[in-house]
Amino acid sequence: MKGSCLCGGVKYEIIGELSDALNCHCSMCRKAHSAAFRSRARVNTSDFKWIQGEELVTYFESSPGNHRGFCGVCGSPLLSRFDHNPSVFSLPLGTLDDDPKIKPVLHAFVGSKAPWFDITDNLPQFQELPK
Repeated sequence: MKGSCLCGGVKYEIIGELSDALNCHCSMCRKAHSAAFRSRARVNTSDFKWIQGEELVTYFESSPGNHRGFCGVCGSPLLSRFDHNPSVFSLPLGTLDDDPKIKPVLHAFVGSKAPWFDITDNLPQFQELPK
């Protein structure tokens, strides 16, 4: 499975499967993605490989220990890495070039969702991230 940023300067490959796909409505995800929510999944760091442009990736620590990586040229959000769990990345599904063969199964942080967006599907909704 391959993915890339908007300008094509950064490319990555995933050799394993994705897991824990969800739609996150927290204010940080909304701002980072300029959207009503971020659809994301988890990937083991051992299954993730930069193909091109790793040097273009810039990180922003959006909360203690959560580092959001994005393309320094076009601004595309590419992944989040975590100090408390360095074995996984959180991967925005929007940067994938291939079918991830996984779909979000829930909405998280709906307590801070955008007031102008209505959730119209039947996926479970949680005020925070379910354990």
